[in-house]
Amino acid sequence: MALEDLGYNDGFEQFRRKQGLDSFEIGRVIAEHRERYIVRTTEGEFEAEITGNMRFTAQSREDFPAVGDWVALLTYDSDFAIIHKIFPRFSIVKRQAAGQSGEIQIIATNVDCAFLVQAVDRDFNINRLERYLAICYSAGVSPVIILTKTDLIDGQRIAELLESIKLRIKDVPAIAISNETQDGYEALKRLIKKGRTYCLLGSSGVGKSTLLNKLSGKAIMKADAISRSTGKGRHVTSHRALIVLEDGGILIDNPGMRAVGIADAAGGLETAFDRIVSLSQNCRFKDCTHTAELGCAVLEALEKGEIDRSSYENYLKMEREKAHFESTVAEKRKRDKAFGKMLRNYKKAMKKNKH
Repeated sequence: MALEDLGYNDGFEQFRRKQGLDSFEIGRVIAEHRERYIVRTTEGEFEAEITGNMRFTAQSREDFPAVGDWVALLTYDSDFAIIHKIFPRFSIVKRQAAGQSGEIQIIATNVDCAFLVQAVDRDFNINRLERYLAICYSAGVSPVIILTKTDLIDGQRIAELLESIKLRIKDVPAIAISNETQDGYEALKRLIKKGRTYCLLGSSGVGKSTLLNKLSGKAIMKADAISRSTGKGRHVTSHRALIVLEDGGILIDNPGMRAVGIADAAGGLETAFDRIVSLSQNCRFKDCTHTAELGCAVLEALEKGEIDRSSYENYLKMEREKAHFESTVAEKRKRDKAFGKMLRNYKKAMKKNKH
């Protein structure tokens, strides 16, 4: 398999030349297992680790390889290699990690398009779709909404769900498919282009693994829909994995996400809620919170029915989460800076005492 079949392009090749990486193998990370990586090259697949220096100098999780990354590596055995460098990423799909740590969790890198997958029988939730949209827009990734399991409801209900999406979410394609009848698959396949990378985002049990198997024509991922005891989706996919489809598209599957935390630093919320943000420019006060202020253009539009109340409430909730996350990150950086200063002073004192 050529590197181009994995999504390699002129931008990555220029970086390789500028960095003088001629003596290294080039490959793409296709799976990750607790800081052990599977990297695919023109020579095959290698289990890989990063160098000690990369581990020591890493400032955050974003400095470690992730599924989708292009890396320079040296092979030491028929199936083992050491990663020495990560190529610059043109997109990073990420979310806030669970808990109050202020950490970022990378979902996938170098992604062109994200398929936002929801099942129509029990998982459908436009508020959650807006969260996924914010993540996509922050990463500069084009979103496509996919509604699965349409064989479980009638045509009228499918039309109602698609219309509800259209009313709240503008300019985002939405495709209704059935893994059982194959309805909608031709429309979906027409969106997938050779050499472009797509990732699947959605909760457990919505049919992501089945969708991947159908698109690939192989039973690559174990598919198991709903737990009978809880009625909730099971985590069938236990790790992120990159698969090259027969038609040349590249698909990254992800474990189901119960929580979709916002870690937005690049205008994802503003794009996802562009109507509200546009109205806010006309508010009387620049620091308007759009909750109770006089002269708030957003509240006026809400009262007139010009914006959807559920979307407005979802926007406020996500803005609060974003502000909380940013303050947590700022506090963490402050603590890390103080610890670094203490460590440097300790080393100076030890050196002075030694002399």
